[in-house]
Amino acid sequence: MEAPLKALMIAGLAGDGPAHARMLTMLSGYLRAYFARRLGAGSADVEDLVQETLLAIHLKRATFDVRLAFTPWVFAIARYKLIDHFRRAGARRSVPLDDAAELFAAENAEEGAVRRDVGKLLGLLPARQQALMRDVKITGLSMDEAARRAGMSVTAAKVSVHRGMKRLEREVGPEDH
Repeated sequence: MEAPLKALMIAGLAGDGPAHARMLTMLSGYLRAYFARRLGAGSADVEDLVQETLLAIHLKRATFDVRLAFTPWVFAIARYKLIDHFRRAGARRSVPLDDAAELFAAENAEEGAVRRDVGKLLGLLPARQQALMRDVKITGLSMDEAARRAGMSVTAAKVSVHRGMKRLEREVGPEDH
C-alpha cells in the first residue's frame, strides 16, 4: 500500500484535492480495521478515532517529508490517537511499538464479508453503472472524474449513480436500512 498511498499524498501536497480525498478515503478502511482490532469491532469509539486520525493527517500533511516512507508516518499518528484515547478514558494500557505493516494488515473477516456483499449487490447493475458506482461511492472519485472515466456527461453520470442507488435500495429492502 505504500506506493499508491504515498503517490496520492504527494499529489495532494502539490494541490491535487481529489488525490488527497482519495488518499484519506483509502486510509479510512485501514484505520477502521486497526482501531477495531484494538478496541473491539463493536466499539463506538472506532469511528471517532478514524475521524480524529484522518483530521490529524489532513492538518499535519505539511509536516510529511516526501523523502521518507508514508505508511510509518500514518501509523505513528494513528498510534498516538489511540494512546490519547486510552488516556482520556483513564485506561492504563500500553500500545505496542509495532511497525506500520500492522496498520495495513489484511482485512478482518467482517470487512471481507461486507466487501463480498457489496460486490454481489453491484453485480446486479449493468457494467457501466457498476463502474460509476465503484468510482464514486467506493473509490471516492468526484462525479466529474467518474464521468470522464466512463465517457459520459456529468449529468448522465449523476442520473446513473442515482438510479443505481435506488435500485440497490430496492434490492436490499427496508429492513436492512
